[in-house]
Amino acid sequence: MNPKIFVGVAVAALALILGGILLVGPTMVISSQDDSLDTTPIVQQVKPLEIELEDISVAKISERSATIDIAFKISNPNPRSVIVQTMDYQLFETGYSDFEQISGGEIGSRPEGMVEFGSNYYTLLGENSIILRDTVVLRNTGNTPDLWKAFEDGTNTWRVSGDVFYNLSSMTSGQENELHFEFTR
Repeated sequence: MNPKIFVGVAVAALALILGGILLVGPTMVISSQDDSLDTTPIVQQVKPLEIELEDISVAKISERSATIDIAFKISNPNPRSVIVQTMDYQLFETGYSDFEQISGGEIGSRPEGMVEFGSNYYTLLGENSIILRDTVVLRNTGNTPDLWKAFEDGTNTWRVSGDVFYNLSSMTSGQENELHFEFTR
């Protein structure tokens, strides 16, 4: 028999399996817990992640720079794990200016292409939480004396907004989900 037929059948089988995984999407099938004769599975929609601003503080300040530590708590209310790819955020000091962004950042990384060398994303197990931290260093240009005085006095009022991008338990399972957040402190 021709070996090309076996290769074609194997490729077709893999394509069907991958197509089945992609069609399942962001739903979970949970077996019925009681011992009755009803064996139909219960389909549960994935709940969105919960995000809290755990901490934001000026850790160090000098005449030339200010170091700001920021921490986010991300909780997964689902029984299945999710992969948090990236968290993009923007940082505003609202006591100084309501409209001007003073910094921002990205925690994690998104996969690009078919092969990803060295992952920088976070697996968040079911019904658990993680804390993602970042450090921002601001340079003093001398153009914002009111902002620098607020850093020195500790009278800052913050607004943090951004987006979290996450998938179900693997990069091929389900669609990419996006969750927007905004905090004032």
